[in-house]
Amino acid sequence: MANKTTRYSLLPHENLIAYRVACDLLVAVFNANIRNADLRDQALRAARSACLNIAEANGRPSPADRKRVFGIARGEASEAAASVHLASLTGLCAVEHAERVRRLGARTVALLSGLMR
Repeated sequence: MANKTTRYSLLPHENLIAYRVACDLLVAVFNANIRNADLRDQALRAARSACLNIAEANGRPSPADRKRVFGIARGEASEAAASVHLASLTGLCAVEHAERVRRLGARTVALLSGLMR
């Protein structure tokens, strides 16, 4: 019997560059290793929410609803980046991590702005 490889279809949101970049943002926020539990939790929660809202938006049937949820994702990505920025300003994480998060946050926001048009 021949060995068959099962191929899985991608979920709709997995095709979006915005989703992939938001996932990179989540990893970068995690890697920032913010030394304040409350700020770390807020940053991670916002980054996770950005990813999840992108997935949710892409599953919405109505264009207006998609735009609304993409807008929420954009706000969450901004919050995640701002949280890490504040952590770096107060010495709670390395500046290099904050800069990576800022770049990924800006890219995520730009991609989501395009999806909202």
